[in-house]
Amino acid sequence: MSTVTIRRALVSVSDKSGIVDFCKTLARYGVEILSTGGTAKALRDAGLKVKDVSEHTGFPEMMDGRVKTLHPKIHGGLLALRDNPEHMGKANEHGIGLIDMVVVNLYPFEATVAKPNVTREEAIENIDIGGPSMVRSAAKNHEFVAILTRADQYAPITTELKANNGALTLETRRDLALAAFETTAAYDSAIARWLQGQGTKLEPPRKLLRAYHLVQSLRYGENPHQHAAFYGDSAWKGTSLASAKQLSGKELSFNNILDLESALRLAMEFADPAAVVVKHNNPCGCAEATSIADAFQRAYDGDPLSAFGGIVALNRPCDAATAKHIIEGQKFLEAVIAPSFDDAALAIITKENPNKWRSSIRLVAVGPLQREGMTWELRTVTGGVLVQSRDNELYNPEELKVATKAQPSISQRRELEFAWRIVKHVKSNAICLTKDRQLVGFGAGQTSRVDSTEIAIKKADARAKGAVLASDAFFPFPDSIELAAKAGISAIVQPGGSVKDDDVIAASDKAGIPMLLTGMRHFRH
Repeated sequence: MSTVTIRRALVSVSDKSGIVDFCKTLARYGVEILSTGGTAKALRDAGLKVKDVSEHTGFPEMMDGRVKTLHPKIHGGLLALRDNPEHMGKANEHGIGLIDMVVVNLYPFEATVAKPNVTREEAIENIDIGGPSMVRSAAKNHEFVAILTRADQYAPITTELKANNGALTLETRRDLALAAFETTAAYDSAIARWLQGQGTKLEPPRKLLRAYHLVQSLRYGENPHQHAAFYGDSAWKGTSLASAKQLSGKELSFNNILDLESALRLAMEFADPAAVVVKHNNPCGCAEATSIADAFQRAYDGDPLSAFGGIVALNRPCDAATAKHIIEGQKFLEAVIAPSFDDAALAIITKENPNKWRSSIRLVAVGPLQREGMTWELRTVTGGVLVQSRDNELYNPEELKVATKAQPSISQRRELEFAWRIVKHVKSNAICLTKDRQLVGFGAGQTSRVDSTEIAIKKADARAKGAVLASDAFFPFPDSIELAAKAGISAIVQPGGSVKDDDVIAASDKAGIPMLLTGMRHFRH
């Protein structure tokens, strides 16, 4: 059927925003409204004529409302094929009135389990049964039935009802059915994910269930010929780019989002004020300081050449002093992400900024930083998905040991930990040099560790003398240690575990360089 005139609608919603006005529209077209519980009361209080579902079915609600719409007079009225004589004959024989529209939104399960200290009983009671059943019945029979599952559908459907004198087109009903099945799929996924998370161990689930909502369509992917979009996980409770607010600048690109994520995750490693500069998904600047303004300037100064056109993350709100550092000199930045930006900082960056990029720089407020707990990280491969727990750990304190005769000083240990936090965020093979809580040199993504070491030392130049070196994985040969010694590196941290560990440690001993072994590798492919 191309159009269906709405004569009877079943309305039962948890979120009652906009429902009264929508039902007034239905009433103007003579639509009989069936309803239940709180929805029926809200409609009656607004002066609308409503028929209780229990009156329609001849069967009372029972079991604390668990059973009210699970009845043949409801589902028969939804599922009957209007152009099938046998279906219509059975409907007439059993007094089943046809239902042309269902307006349902489901019990707020996700909002319930997001509450702190929610009980299992409360969560289970907020698993909707009748709602999804009606949604699925109506959506399956969308050739004859319209199904609305969200309040933001009321306005466009109202417009179409007015345009078609109370009828809806097949195209609209098909689109509503798609939205309905997306809704029930996401709802069931949320329930299953919550139940999976009730165990005490983080184990790969039998079914990997995720429901993502569209945050925004992107102009393109990594390259202009690739299509792209950004989706958010509504079940995610921690800090997230998907829930961040862009305060200014051009639309975020695919690559911007990847770099912002990398920068933010590294910035969240530090308790003291810290700033990170990322370029092509690798940190090229990172520093801690007593103020966020100083942290930013030191991070940028670590490698100004690489930082040009980079992405910045701050682990403190961006204030006026930081904003002044951001705009001064010949800097050019694509984006800055921080928990928040005060009004003065916003004005300085977007209005007082003498640079041409003041109107294009993307400023993103992500809210209070909250480290996520143990969770799964997904990466797609052709025809499948790789899943792993996130690399949230730093090292096992029980496995941390000094392998060399020379012992690192207290200040060196602190610097080595700083370098170790950074190197776990650099693409393998990863080498980082830091000095006075500042990243001064790095080598990333090389196919041999000695190449990464050479690059890091070259970038650091004279600053390599007295710096510490961190390696994300073991040294297969002592060649990198020999290079470090020539450059004046003062201490080294690495996981250990190579068959050549004895040779590597001996080279460090020969140079008098203390070496700390973490026993934990941090590859980042």
